[in-house]
Amino acid sequence: MVRNPQFSRFILASGVTNLADGIAVVVWAWVATMLTRDPFLVALMPVALRLPWFLFALPAGIVTDRVNRKTLILTMDILRAAAFGVAAILVYVSLPFDPPTDEGTAMPGLFAALMTCALVVGTAEVFRDNAAQTVLPALVPHTDLEKANGRLWSVELVGNTLLGPAAGAFLIAALVWLPFATNTAAFAIAALLIVGLKGQFSAAAPKIRNWRAELGEGLAYLRDAPLLRLLAVVTGLWNLFDQMVVIALVLYVQEVLGLGAQAYGLMLSAAAFGGIAGGFCADAIVRKLGPGRAAQYAQFASALTFAAIPFAPNAVTLAVILATFEFVGLTWNTVSVSYRQRTIPNALLGRVNSVYRLLAWGMMPIGLLLSGALVSASESIVTRETALTIPFIVAAIGVIALSALTWKPLGEGFRDRASTK
Repeated sequence: MVRNPQFSRFILASGVTNLADGIAVVVWAWVATMLTRDPFLVALMPVALRLPWFLFALPAGIVTDRVNRKTLILTMDILRAAAFGVAAILVYVSLPFDPPTDEGTAMPGLFAALMTCALVVGTAEVFRDNAAQTVLPALVPHTDLEKANGRLWSVELVGNTLLGPAAGAFLIAALVWLPFATNTAAFAIAALLIVGLKGQFSAAAPKIRNWRAELGEGLAYLRDAPLLRLLAVVTGLWNLFDQMVVIALVLYVQEVLGLGAQAYGLMLSAAAFGGIAGGFCADAIVRKLGPGRAAQYAQFASALTFAAIPFAPNAVTLAVILATFEFVGLTWNTVSVSYRQRTIPNALLGRVNSVYRLLAWGMMPIGLLLSGALVSASESIVTRETALTIPFIVAAIGVIALSALTWKPLGEGFRDRASTK
């Protein structure tokens, strides 16, 4: 079983940091819309959060395998607390904001400063999350990884998509600077929890302490692992399309559904119930269907949810659609993350995980930029309301094509893996 004090402490720290991440989901993009109505510029704020995955994923892997992973997690949580503290001060001293402009930004200095804070937060997240995924196998037996990951993802979803967005929406509606200050406190609490974590969190020292050679080992392992490589590519493209939907959704709910920050946050929170259910059901689904079939169905179902978004007549229907996506997305994550943790040697886990996540998460800023560019380009051809739905349609078509191309390789890959055990 996954019940032990160290796992409980770790999962609580993850829950607190993901509560802060959930608050940030609403806050970064919403603050951007308070400074500009340009879809491309609105997308730049979350791009600042995701760009570090492209820039620092590989260095994060090398660092993770060189240092004590607990210390790395602790340092990054402290750094995020500091960045959010600076953002809170910047927003506070800049109030009241000038009215947002259709082109450019109302307050360029503040916009640039907040983007810098977002870059720091995103960079710390890269190092922290990469280290965190290498810690779990040191806390629970390998046979319990699906169950442990399911519980961990469920707790993270409670913070990230259930409580966090609603809290962020209410906080920003009350005082614009308050959610940034709240996140400062949240990451400080998480750091205190990590301090008390006990266990062996360092990998065996690399035989050759040379970053090129160390990185080469990680790249070679992924290159020679066909199923792991396939999972990385699929996850990367899937995340690209997901981010197209995420950023388009902010302006869509404001301008098409007419929702304010609080209603938007509540909608995201309601959708989180799907992910929480997925966290508790994923282990049973994988055991019933097998990891290959579970991954195939999850990928295809996500395409259907993207296609359904423009047809949602109200916030309740949209919340149900998003809850379905969270459910199938959690199932996919349980399959892919558990497979990585089980098959990659501990001494290589940080580096291989970083290469994997470069492919998987490095595609996110591309999706964000594509979403903003698609809306901006479409406005010259169709109405603004129609233009805001284009990213959903493109994402649905993209994931359907991805599912069709990878359906057979995924099934065969997991069957071959099972037959060689």
